Amino acid sequence: MRALVQRVSEASVRVDGREVGRIGPGLLVLLGVRRGDGVAEADRIASKLLALRVFEDQDGKMNLSVGDVGGEILCVSQFTLYGDTRKGNRPSFVDAAPPEEAEPLYERVREALGAQGGAFGARMAVALVNDGPVTLLVEI
Repeated sequence: MRALVQRVSEASVRVDGREVGRIGPGLLVLLGVRRGDGVAEADRIASKLLALRVFEDQDGKMNLSVGDVGGEILCVSQFTLYGDTRKGNRPSFVDAAPPEEAEPLYERVREALGAQGGAFGARMAVALVNDGPVTLLVEI
């Protein structure tokens, strides 16, 4: 699994022009599920994301987790994180899990994070204000 994580002051996701999720300060998690991932990987990445210390403490050091600061999480499925562009100009998505494998694992991670989410498999419009900017790639 891969998660592109951004510390945000706010983020939202819309499907068909209708807002389906919105958070204030917290984390926007774009989550990609790899072919062959399972429950163990889902649980490990959820734990890692909850413990990720990317929020500043009173000394200005990134020492606090999203839970420590009372932040929110918006989790959006993102199969394109497994796009391979090493050959040619058109990404190959052979490493991305098929939807029937990916959706239950995405939902497991989203629920473990206590996160709002987009609509799996839908075309979404994601808006965010990156705080920092802080952007990390987390891979399990």
